[in-house]
Amino acid sequence: MKTSIRSKRFTMGMVLFLVIILLLSISSAFYLNRLSKKTSAILRENHYSVVYARDMSEDLTYINQGIINSFLTNKNPDTVFINQEFVSFNKSLESEKNNITEVGEDQLASDIETNYSDYYNSVVKSIKSPNPVIEVLNLQKKFETLYQQLMLLSQINGKAIEEKTDDAKVSAKKAAFQMTFIGTICFLIAYGFTFIFSSYFNERFYKLYNGIKEVVSSNYRQKIFLDGNDELSEISLAFNEMAERLDQNKPKISVTLQKDPGNDNNLNDIQELKNILLRIKNAEEQALELISRIDKK
Repeated sequence: MKTSIRSKRFTMGMVLFLVIILLLSISSAFYLNRLSKKTSAILRENHYSVVYARDMSEDLTYINQGIINSFLTNKNPDTVFINQEFVSFNKSLESEKNNITEVGEDQLASDIETNYSDYYNSVVKSIKSPNPVIEVLNLQKKFETLYQQLMLLSQINGKAIEEKTDDAKVSAKKAAFQMTFIGTICFLIAYGFTFIFSSYFNERFYKLYNGIKEVVSSNYRQKIFLDGNDELSEISLAFNEMAERLDQNKPKISVTLQKDPGNDNNLNDIQELKNILLRIKNAEEQALELISRIDKK
């Protein structure tokens, strides 16, 4: 069964290039997804904790300032404002407790919760106390302790962000190197296939073209040998057959040309010769057209 050049060679080339494209696409998606997970972890695990620590520090500062101002101005504290800040502080603290990611962060969050409860009770006590001086001084010590713990929580997660960012940078460099390596290998494979593919057809068309030129030059003993089972092999066999018939009929043609051209047998021989030469000419034109197409590619 004849094998089509288009169905075999071109299909194989298309499959190879499709595999290369899929390999590059899958590799890119894999490395980008892994890098995306690392950067998302930084945001989800540590950045939010830094934000929670900052919010709690601000709430704590506002509460403490409200207590100090009321004490200095000898006015009653704004309990509504203080309660709002406590609600905001408690909300941030609960969010932080659900976002524990670093070593020692759980114990620190537990200590903050304990000191926060103690600070809250001290604030309530200072508001109701008839002699708030001692309560305010005691409250300041608890404020400083709690504030330092919040700063430590922010520092732990800030350091973790730096470490994970450095790790993400290293992963990005490795991914870039690996993608460059994979891309280079794919390019070399594609280039090698293209070179082999073009060399294969150039050699076959060169043999076919030279064989046709020899036959046209009346060298009917010239044979075209093309291995394979495709269209070009079939064309070479057809040319070999025509050249053999021309070689066999060459003496007959010479005798025929010297006889009376009115003889019917002579006319048949001449017509047969014309048909053979016409077939050779058409085959030569087809071969030249194929060569022209290959050169354009």
